[in-house]
Amino acid sequence: MRSVRMRILAALLVLAAAGVGAWQLLPSDEDAGSTIVVGTTDSITSLDPAGAYDAGSWALFSNVYQSLLTYEPGGVQPVPDAAESCAFDKGSLTTYRCTLREGLTFPSGREVTAKDVKFSFDRVKKIDSDVGPASLLSTLASVDAQGLKVTFHLSSADATFPFKVATGAGSIVDSERYPADALRTDEHVDGTGPYTLKSYTKGASAKLSPNGRYNGAIRSTGKPVDLRYYKDPKALDAAWKAKQVQVATRQLPPDVLAGLNPSDPGQRVTEADSSDTRNLYFNTRKGSPLHDVAVRRAIAWLVDRERLAATVYDGTVDPLYSLIPTGLIGHTTSFFDAYPTRSAAKARALLQEAGVELPVRFTYGYGTGSGAAEDEAKEIKRQLEASGLFQVTVKGYEWTDFQQRWATGKLDAYAVGWVADYPDPDTFGSPLVGTDGTMNTGYSSAAVDRLIKSSQQYADRGRAAKDFRGVQEQIAQDVPALPLWQRKEYIVTSEDVGGGQYLSDGSGVFRLWNLTWI
Repeated sequence: MRSVRMRILAALLVLAAAGVGAWQLLPSDEDAGSTIVVGTTDSITSLDPAGAYDAGSWALFSNVYQSLLTYEPGGVQPVPDAAESCAFDKGSLTTYRCTLREGLTFPSGREVTAKDVKFSFDRVKKIDSDVGPASLLSTLASVDAQGLKVTFHLSSADATFPFKVATGAGSIVDSERYPADALRTDEHVDGTGPYTLKSYTKGASAKLSPNGRYNGAIRSTGKPVDLRYYKDPKALDAAWKAKQVQVATRQLPPDVLAGLNPSDPGQRVTEADSSDTRNLYFNTRKGSPLHDVAVRRAIAWLVDRERLAATVYDGTVDPLYSLIPTGLIGHTTSFFDAYPTRSAAKARALLQEAGVELPVRFTYGYGTGSGAAEDEAKEIKRQLEASGLFQVTVKGYEWTDFQQRWATGKLDAYAVGWVADYPDPDTFGSPLVGTDGTMNTGYSSAAVDRLIKSSQQYADRGRAAKDFRGVQEQIAQDVPALPLWQRKEYIVTSEDVGGGQYLSDGSGVFRLWNLTWI
């Protein structure tokens, strides 16, 4: 879901303004009536951190919940937020200790303790929701809590564990308001983030108010925000043109994005590189028409990424040939190396040699409302069927239904965008292609799992590059997933709203508090 190439040059200039330290976030009297309306096509799966592992939900979580750690704008290393300090034991990557800030309080007024932190991590693993983030905590064996001190015991060396603590999976919840073994189902939030959730209407809006109790890394107060959710890019575009929103992000239609002019005096446009990617995933289990690796390799020989990027996305995405996007440690062109040109002849030879009955019939699912997903599905269907080797049934599903379908193995193939969870290539490893990963392809490779585990032992992340290259070479041969493209980042604000360039920087944090009236 999120990641690290520095999307916004100006983000490097905001470090001093954003600051880190023990600051109290205090809303001013001027905030009344100054709400900034932000429009997006993202969806919310759940308001409970144990039940959501998607970009839309986590964007909200980073504002209404607090984790022990967070990221400075433009930063690639986690820094303390709810914690006063965190560190691995000297010479160990299996014991990680944090000390909470004093004086943190939930909306009820009750002080946050280490037991609440332990409770929050334990319930994510215990609930283990099909669409939750439990897979991120696979190396977490147990948590101890005493007073304001939390100790995490890991089952194996994991230098990336602090990165995971800083994500939505590490959101701290009130142990008196959330059940220990089930998801909370009402429309309320009890967190300690920079905003409080005043009201929530599923599929429509989340109204946020600055949290006067906040105590953490953020030093500048935010304005009240109304997050509005639109069913598709066209609806968001209509709202933007009607001036019903002051900020539009993730995503306007591709043709609109392609036509944006940064010099337009009526709006502010941020366009920058990002590491948001989209892959086509395959159900590799026995009984699936895509179980045979020859079938998946044949698809890899047929998909034309350049045409997809140019026609469906109007050049607002770049073709991608590896799981790890450009700009991150370990990026390669493994799929280009293995399948350098589109070849129906090579695809046919593979299938005939494997004795596969032709045409291969399978279902292709996608989430409605997610950009140009329908046009993308139709184009990929056209490319595959033009070879005479495949017959593809395409169907779109509402986002929550779509998640449940891929999580329960009901789709043969499904295209899903991935916003990096944290600024490290590890987020493109285990969650996507590791055994029991969140994409639920049924794929399992001892070699891939071994390389992923090996990559986690290096505190110096540059030393993990060789392991990541090995992962991608193996994935290009096994093809449980097929990389499609890497997105550019676009944020548009009205001329009287500033801070849009700092809203998202690839760290996984959605900084609504940086938005301000000019």
